[in-house]
Amino acid sequence: MTFGEPEGYDERLRARPLARGARLHPRAAAAAACLVLGLGLIGGAATGSWLTGDGGGTARTGFGAARTLWHSVPVDQLFPPTVRGTGAGPGGADRTWTRIAVAPDSGCAGAFDPPLRKALAPVGCRRLLRATYTDATQSYVTTVGLLFTGADPAAMSALAARFRDEHLDRRTDLLPRPYAAAGTAAARFGDRQRATWTLSVLPDAPVVAYTVSGWADGRTVDAPLPAADATRSGATSAPAQAGLGNEAQGLADRVERRLRQTVDPATETPS
Repeated sequence: MTFGEPEGYDERLRARPLARGARLHPRAAAAAACLVLGLGLIGGAATGSWLTGDGGGTARTGFGAARTLWHSVPVDQLFPPTVRGTGAGPGGADRTWTRIAVAPDSGCAGAFDPPLRKALAPVGCRRLLRATYTDATQSYVTTVGLLFTGADPAAMSALAARFRDEHLDRRTDLLPRPYAAAGTAAARFGDRQRATWTLSVLPDAPVVAYTVSGWADGRTVDAPLPAADATRSGATSAPAQAGLGNEAQGLADRVERRLRQTVDPATETPS
């Protein structure tokens, strides 16, 4: 189906002079206005599709671009040396985290508890990037991880739905493991020191993002809590009272935001 070009506009929809005495037919004017409005709406929808996970062209482009980030951008872009969290602490206090260790990019062997490794197996493991941060007082340590999968959008959406519906991100037998680097504040940050964590399967990118937090002094934790529980009002556990849920959640939010901003700078504002 084709439409005649409305009188009074050129092929780029720019106004052109009408012949002397000529008048633009009302229907032609309405058609031109609708076309311009429609193009604007399409452009706006495409801009937002990476953030919302819509199936538009921009979402597909963003998904493909995210697949190669592990080797195409500097580590400082994904895991900055300093991360500032305005209002990220308990009671809306500000937080600042300093990166103290970056793991060599690797596979996923040894990075997850065995049941979690099995749950993530359907999407595969192309590469794993990890860094560990400490707070301004060096009281807490948090490992941040980005697992780049080999999955397509359908597989990532299916895994995200499974984690959501079965609450797999809340099970204490499905925890990521810390990255403890010798000679740093995280040297004693092992499996028994894990206090709280987050895990997010991104349906609009081939990435699983996670954080795991604990005390820097090596104290053990008998019952780790999901960050959502540790940040709940009225929570009385030691990790909650110490603000470790805020450490895990605050860093998770900012690293995920930075990942999206790296893929499509136009859709995110800096933290």
